[in-house]
Amino acid sequence: MKETFSTSSQTLMALLPSCFDPRSGYCNKSKTFHSLRAAVPLPPPSVPLSFPAFAFSLLPSPLPSHPALLDAFTGKTISYPDLISSVRSLAANLQHHAAISKGDVAFILLPTGIDVPILYLALLSLGVVLSPANPASTPSEIARLVNLSKSSLAFATSFTAHKLPDNLPTILLDSLQFQSFLRSDQNSNASTSVEIFQSDIAVIQYSSGTTGRIKAAALPHRAFIAMSAGFHALRPGRLEVTLLCAPLFHSFGFFFILKSLALGESTVLPSLRMNRITDILEVVERHKVTLLMVPPPLVVAMTKLEVMKYDLDALEMVMCGGAPLSIAAAKRFYKRFAQVLLAQGYGSTEGGGISRMIGPEECNRLKSAGRLVENAQVKIVDPNTGKALSVGQTGELWLKSPACMTGYIGDDEANAAAFDSDGWLRTGDLCYIDEDGFVYVVDRLKELIKYKAYQVPPAELEHVLHSHPEVVDAAVMPIPHEEVGQIPAALVVRREGSTLSETEVIDYVAKQVAPYKKIRRVLFVNRIPKSPSGKILRRELANHMLCSSVSRL
Repeated sequence: MKETFSTSSQTLMALLPSCFDPRSGYCNKSKTFHSLRAAVPLPPPSVPLSFPAFAFSLLPSPLPSHPALLDAFTGKTISYPDLISSVRSLAANLQHHAAISKGDVAFILLPTGIDVPILYLALLSLGVVLSPANPASTPSEIARLVNLSKSSLAFATSFTAHKLPDNLPTILLDSLQFQSFLRSDQNSNASTSVEIFQSDIAVIQYSSGTTGRIKAAALPHRAFIAMSAGFHALRPGRLEVTLLCAPLFHSFGFFFILKSLALGESTVLPSLRMNRITDILEVVERHKVTLLMVPPPLVVAMTKLEVMKYDLDALEMVMCGGAPLSIAAAKRFYKRFAQVLLAQGYGSTEGGGISRMIGPEECNRLKSAGRLVENAQVKIVDPNTGKALSVGQTGELWLKSPACMTGYIGDDEANAAAFDSDGWLRTGDLCYIDEDGFVYVVDRLKELIKYKAYQVPPAELEHVLHSHPEVVDAAVMPIPHEEVGQIPAALVVRREGSTLSETEVIDYVAKQVAPYKKIRRVLFVNRIPKSPSGKILRRELANHMLCSSVSRL
């Protein structure tokens, strides 16, 4: 499909406004920031094209001889020829034996594994919509997501399937049937061709707004085509060996496994048993990893190693994403690993990648989240007046990008709040862009808590707390934590005469939510400050918590 690149970079650059400032990317006339990256040509939007077809078109001929995927625990590898063969075989067998067709939604409840990327690509090639979820979620949480996404079948393992609704048809990846689907049979050459448009939904990823109501963000094939094309244009001139330590159901891990395969890289996938930084660094040494992709807690853990006994000479970059990394941790990293670049980025489930760091100069801007990605446009808007702001001014970041979601599934109210009348996506993040085009994330208008790279909606935990018979009122707030980003803390008003303890509150919530959503600290208070309309005054709560002992670690 290389012929679909019909628009040249020079033509795209010529489309930039004459008022464009080449240093900051700001256009004073339109009050818009443009990416300083060289524009990346994309296939015309009207051309039928799935992400797998685009990804395979980027691979060289003959196919790369190095492994496409490698399981760090078992040592099993999958070559690029075997990857493509398995994807095609699986797609054909799912068509013929599972009656899967375009538009079906597949709920995916799987831990990271070497067969998961093959499943993703096979389903996407059929026009099936993926709906990956965290296997640590509770059955009640999963039931809500299945209902929200309108999933008609599921893929799981024998260890996760018990959490799925009983009436949902399920295929187990650790079954003999699925393993046979990966191998060619008489049906593999008889697969029905499916016409997929770039605007067709590729994946539903789950997000929470300020209300804590889970929403299903629909991202089209074109979003992943655009993001992968950006990385392809800036790919290194050598083999990239990536250790991807982000779960494949998470938006961060989901995109980067697809991108790595499109770029012909070798991707090492960790095991669930690899829960220590020493395990990860041992894999980096053994497989001569050049790019390590990790959430902030693992970067912090690297800086705290007492003895460095691993040969990391091949490691050139650590890419950190999913949640903010403290400046103090970044400085400690460079002091310990002076020859390794630490690249941070900024993105969202709804907007895809928004900014990232490239090269030593950008990676040394420790406070920033890098520069705007290719083909992105941004406005910084005063959240009170709606006025578009200029360089160095802080406001809500609004985004236009080919990587944006098409909208939330079945939620007109949320879509109206997310997009303005001109199609700008309101991110809910307070940011500014400096005179050199670097993006700085100051705060979030949204009230989500970022624990590790996971989104924890306070309202969901507040609902659980309110269900306790001895709780009169409650609010949940984030506490900054260097290793995990933020931890959820509860402020609780007890019923008069109650002796309810912190441990009892923590245990009560833990039984009803996924592990990453657990309450970690509890502060008992006399009242929860609220506005006349009943809305929790969270900024007042934040000031109260700052002065209390609840922030102890």
